[in-house]
Amino acid sequence: MFGLWKTFTSVVFYITLAVGLGGLVGNGLVLWHLGLHIRKGPFSIYVLHLAAADFLFLCCHMAFSVVQAALGSQDTLYFAITCVSFVTGLWLLAAFSLELCLSEVFPTCYQSCRPQHTSGIVCGLIWALSLPAVLLPAHACGLLRGSIRPLACLRYHAVSIAWLLALTCVACVAGLVLFIWVACCSQRPRPQFYGAVLGSVLLFVVCGLPFVLYWSLRPLLHFLLPMFPPLATLLACVHASSKPLIYFIAGRQLGKREPMRAVLQRALGDGAQQRARGLSLPMGAI
Repeated sequence: MFGLWKTFTSVVFYITLAVGLGGLVGNGLVLWHLGLHIRKGPFSIYVLHLAAADFLFLCCHMAFSVVQAALGSQDTLYFAITCVSFVTGLWLLAAFSLELCLSEVFPTCYQSCRPQHTSGIVCGLIWALSLPAVLLPAHACGLLRGSIRPLACLRYHAVSIAWLLALTCVACVAGLVLFIWVACCSQRPRPQFYGAVLGSVLLFVVCGLPFVLYWSLRPLLHFLLPMFPPLATLLACVHASSKPLIYFIAGRQLGKREPMRAVLQRALGDGAQQRARGLSLPMGAI
């Protein structure tokens, strides 16, 4: 039984590393093209920060996994640090899907009331708030190499679970409302980021939720379902690695061979769409 378990963990470990390596390449391409070569608008700012959060998550996870495998020990500090970038990505996905949903359901109000620098401010706040939102409960629960404080751990952890579930609900409900609105109610063409948002939300439901569950019930799952943590981590890496593929599928045209930049420009460069809607933002102003 022990040999079977060791084989299982080794297989999952190497598959996770392979998926993570592919995700680093994909997210790196998105960061390179979108950050330097593609005109950015309000929605593509979220995609840029999402790619950065996914790249950081994969980087941290792969580096810490290799270190832990080399040392032959587990360190909860690595888990807490990796969770910061995962939670940042979830927060960004919720904000991205909610804003795109509002722009389609209430277009007139959205265009007239939306401040010019909303995307940049929201992304900055998310990066700033993610650190204490994860590290405070991690510190209280002894994940940062400190002593555990049971009452403080229970309070902080309950709050972190509540807002993680709230973010999950916001992302899923916004994606569902957007899908129903575009499919049944709207007379306008599909928004440019429609496929990217729906694909990302569906990907999170399938591959990201297990990692949220892992964060929420970590000690219990280690005791009752020891195979769940490595599988949840593998699915989280699939979640972080697959978004560039979603963007590529959303931007490519069947039967045409185009360079990567042209495909990503069609999928992520929302300058033309936002100029048509009166929302164009200069790159330096975002």
